[in-house]
Amino acid sequence: MAKAARKVIVAKGKKVREFSGGKAGSEIIEAMLGPTGNLRAPTIRQGKTVLVGFDEQAFADALL
Repeated sequence: MAKAARKVIVAKGKKVREFSGGKAGSEIIEAMLGPTGNLRAPTIRQGKTVLVGFDEQAFADALL
């Protein structure tokens, strides 16, 4: 999913990180996974942007 995206936005708690897509390095994968080793929820792909985890402001910026 990260390889096909142009931008990956990951929210963990109050921290939001933005990555360039097109690659699936260990830093992106580690950020996308939750404490159980599964993909963080919610995960949304909107066009070429992938949003992982929930942050109200990040969702508003990316989806509106």
